[in-house]
Amino acid sequence: MSDSYDAVIIGAGIIGAATALALARKGVRVLGLDRLPAAGYGSTSGSCAIIRPYYSTVDGCAIGWESHFYWRDWAEFLGAEDERGLARYINCGCLRLKSPANGYLENTIRLMDEIGCPYEDWNPTQVVDRMPAVVMDSFGETKPVDDPAFGVPEGPPLPGGIFFPDGGYVNDPQLATHNLQRAAEAAGAAFRFNAAVTEIRQSGGCVVGVTLEDGDEIAAPVVVNIAGPHSYKINRLAGVEGGMNVTTKALRHEVCHVPAPEGHDFEGTGVVFSDGEIGVYIRPETGNHILVGGEDPQCDERQWVDPDDYNRDFTDLWNVQVMRLAQRMPTLGIPQSGRGVVDLYDVSDDWIPIYDKSDLPGFYMAVGTSGNQFKNAPIAGEMMAELITACESGHDHDTHPVTFHLRYTDRDTSMGFYSRRREVNRDSSFSVLG
Repeated sequence: MSDSYDAVIIGAGIIGAATALALARKGVRVLGLDRLPAAGYGSTSGSCAIIRPYYSTVDGCAIGWESHFYWRDWAEFLGAEDERGLARYINCGCLRLKSPANGYLENTIRLMDEIGCPYEDWNPTQVVDRMPAVVMDSFGETKPVDDPAFGVPEGPPLPGGIFFPDGGYVNDPQLATHNLQRAAEAAGAAFRFNAAVTEIRQSGGCVVGVTLEDGDEIAAPVVVNIAGPHSYKINRLAGVEGGMNVTTKALRHEVCHVPAPEGHDFEGTGVVFSDGEIGVYIRPETGNHILVGGEDPQCDERQWVDPDDYNRDFTDLWNVQVMRLAQRMPTLGIPQSGRGVVDLYDVSDDWIPIYDKSDLPGFYMAVGTSGNQFKNAPIAGEMMAELITACESGHDHDTHPVTFHLRYTDRDTSMGFYSRRREVNRDSSFSVLG
């Protein structure tokens, strides 16, 4: 079978679906493809779906804060019904502890002041009032659990934290993706599932479409790689890695679900909470559970894997992350068996995404996004649509990067920040809150 569209998107995760919506709203005939049975069934479904404004760069902070407003006004942004209902944004706020490890958040405060994002500077009493199970001991750098100093307080207690009221989490990331699919379809987009791409078809040095595993050929002058942890494999099919200074690869992660300490209503009163000393972040989870993710501390070995062949079972890392949280929450129980999620991140060399064209005319990329860009998906989709339509109209993005206007916070951001040709950004934290 052969069919034709103006654009084909490879990947129907949260950013792929958002890009399909944004392109369709610009009048582009777009087809979203995914190798899995439904939208958001890949790494998106394992996302912790945290919405937060704090990053290590001003561009990251600006877009992170802007995203809060898209999720706050989710139904208005979608403008379409979904028979499954709409995902909910739990705007519980985010709290980061100040510690020597993060410079007492002085850079974060500077960035928040620069973009005008609200925050509150909490003293230790305010932190414990909101999080009664927490102790404010300082544990120094994140340590392996077999370190003799693991869990042993050192130095003076921590001086408090910074609370960000514009933040929280989305309760169902797969449903949020389905919401975007339905909105995209209402705008004219089409989707096809169980459709693995095996070839990026080219002619005359340009993209002309894709070939699927079943032999079907789909013609399109624009192909967009939004394949998540498989993104580097799609880039290799297209032969574009040679023109990239920053590339991507798949990172295995484990996220834990544990009951909240007895007597602590974490689901009702908890916040998104991150702690650079113990190397984990947490958020409320259904059933008064705590979701625990790792911040990739230097003492842990990173597990780079083939996205088609990796260990999907829990390992000792599950216990390590829960034990690290127990330092900060001494009354936390450690279950005998692990619950949670084992999944992959699509990570760039500096953990900042690539939203860009490629050296192959007609081939575009929204890659290196997993773990830190769920929150930005609605904006990322609009940015990609702006980039694609500009470049297809003859704009030289490499020489004069496309500028995107953040309408809620009234700022302009250069998409050159996300260039495939950038130097590795040394201001990045090289870590993530999933």
